[in-house]
Amino acid sequence: MNYKTITLTIDGSVAELRLNRPETLNSLSLQMFDEIGDALHGLSSDERIRALLVTAEGRVFCTGGDLADIAGITGRSGEQSFADRLGEGMAKHVNPVVSTLMGLPIPVVCAVNGIAAGGGFSFVLGCDIVVAARSARFIQSFAKVGLIPDMGGTWLLPQIVGRPRALALSLLADGIDAETAQAWGLIWQCVDDAALDDTARALSRRLAALPTRTLGLTKQAINTSGTRTLDEQLEVERELQVRSAASDDCREGIDAFLHRRAPVFVGH
Repeated sequence: MNYKTITLTIDGSVAELRLNRPETLNSLSLQMFDEIGDALHGLSSDERIRALLVTAEGRVFCTGGDLADIAGITGRSGEQSFADRLGEGMAKHVNPVVSTLMGLPIPVVCAVNGIAAGGGFSFVLGCDIVVAARSARFIQSFAKVGLIPDMGGTWLLPQIVGRPRALALSLLADGIDAETAQAWGLIWQCVDDAALDDTARALSRRLAALPTRTLGLTKQAINTSGTRTLDEQLEVERELQVRSAASDDCREGIDAFLHRRAPVFVGH
């Protein structure tokens, strides 16, 4: 696919996906959702890629969904209500991207270079390790336009920051800065603006050198743990540990440990 709203570049075993609608503050159009989904599907089946870095062009990370675009799904006003068009767009274009992002078998680093609002905030929540510029702000802004948080925001945010803070952020639609986001555990690290790209790329390269299959299984265990009892989760850990132990990287890691050398992981 020839992408118009994102860019996708490959550097060794690291892929970099950039939201690329700076003229609209990187608002998420239906085309952008489709292009992100296409890129993610391609990366999920490419064994050469062992980490993904997500960031954005311009001074803003993402201001959320492009409501004007979503409202025009049918191309003619009056054919469907706005509510029906929005629901259709979420079902066909938005929700599949969130599921694919969360299920990606490689680690996803997100570099937040500015405001992340609404769906942009929720998109950040779906990434694995988030680094933000000190100037970045996070705003769960849906209430300002009479909508509830979506793109997994009502599921992910309470798990990350707890119910009281999730409710306050969602109901009041107040923003928080990057330092507060780090203190609350919403992001991994807040860095000076000038250091953001280098920090995120170094982190991506570090992850790409680790046992990729095991990292993917770890993501699977953690991302689905919230719906299970302890005993159920223990069984999931057992099943995934067996799969991890059968990997080439596990054998390499154990051999390196026993012979006191640095392991060289190949990703499978």
